[in-house]
Amino acid sequence: MLKQYIEAIEKNNIVSKTDINGIITFVNEEFCKISKYSEDELIGKNHNIVRHPDVPSEVFKKLWDAILAKKTYKATVKNLAKDGSTFYVNTTVIPILDEKGDIAEFVAIRYDVTEAIKNANELAKKEEELEQLNLTLEDRIKKQTLKLRELNANLERRIKQEVEKNRKKDRVMFQQARFAAMGEMLANIAHQWRQPLSELSILLYNLKKSFNNCNKKDFNEYYNSSKIVINNMSKTIDDFRGFLEDNKEIKKFYVKDIIQEAILIIKETLKSNHIKIIFNHNCNIINLGYPNELLQVVLNILNNAKDVLSLKNGKNKTIVVDLNTKKDEFGKDFVLIEICDNGGGIKKDIVNKIFDPYFTTKHSSQGTGIGLYMSKKIIEQQKGSIEVFNKNEGACFVVKLPKKVETRHE
Repeated sequence: MLKQYIEAIEKNNIVSKTDINGIITFVNEEFCKISKYSEDELIGKNHNIVRHPDVPSEVFKKLWDAILAKKTYKATVKNLAKDGSTFYVNTTVIPILDEKGDIAEFVAIRYDVTEAIKNANELAKKEEELEQLNLTLEDRIKKQTLKLRELNANLERRIKQEVEKNRKKDRVMFQQARFAAMGEMLANIAHQWRQPLSELSILLYNLKKSFNNCNKKDFNEYYNSSKIVINNMSKTIDDFRGFLEDNKEIKKFYVKDIIQEAILIIKETLKSNHIKIIFNHNCNIINLGYPNELLQVVLNILNNAKDVLSLKNGKNKTIVVDLNTKKDEFGKDFVLIEICDNGGGIKKDIVNKIFDPYFTTKHSSQGTGIGLYMSKKIIEQQKGSIEVFNKNEGACFVVKLPKKVETRHE
């Protein structure tokens, strides 16, 4: 039975024996496997053959003080294998006494905890990385918040300066439309951040819980999900900054991307008003022009549709956006963006006034009547056209732009 007990210990543990000077007198097969040394290479050598250089000498002094005092020593020890790899073992060193009570030898029983230690280190590293990511995001938010405060503080002054520099009606109205759109953008950001902030709070709680339970799989899942949420929130800031840039440089851009960006900006606002939006397209159109100005036009039309539909009762509130290319009567290609809603349409007696400056059907606190006028001016400056008509149960805005770059069909 004693022999069976010894075999059971040796098969499931890493066992070694040394004399009172620490010279190895016995190692089992498990010790050889983890240390990468053969039995012949170990017998007769000092046990510090597997000592890792990172372990301070005070640790070994504590060990020898304990076992020479005939006490059992327990610790998790970092060791170095023959091939230079690191392994960790939970170690128990027991002094074996002879009949006189003197120390005859030392027996060390260990078990491998390398994977557990590495997992713990990796979890700690990722937690530190996540904390750093949060700090970076917080810093960026502070900087952008400061810019917004400065923008708001200088808003009135900037408008006056623009009026003094250029008294042309269209220039002044364009600035007013821009600032009105900024207000809409701020409202959209508030809607976009409400849900991810709640989601991030839950993810961080689960992250902490999985770390405490050393659950590597769940931790990685929550960690990666948190990074996605934070990066998406960060992108919201970048989108807003890009919208503010008054870039008059002609660029190549994907029309589909501009429409998708507009939908992304207004998505949460539509969701809160129970409005469904559908985007249909079958080609990826590259065009030349001013992407920010087209974004402003699309956003303005979508916001108008949202305002109308938010007053409508019922569940079936829908906006449909269609993107296509067509040929005019002269055989020239043009880009066609059609935005339709089912909000009841525009009254016949005002449909021809919809693009007039300062004309609005909204309350004065909700609209200035310059958004559609400026949208028309922007499109016409790009040699295009914009029109509106009633279709089925709502209004349809059709934007036509000359297509200047080849289209790639999907």
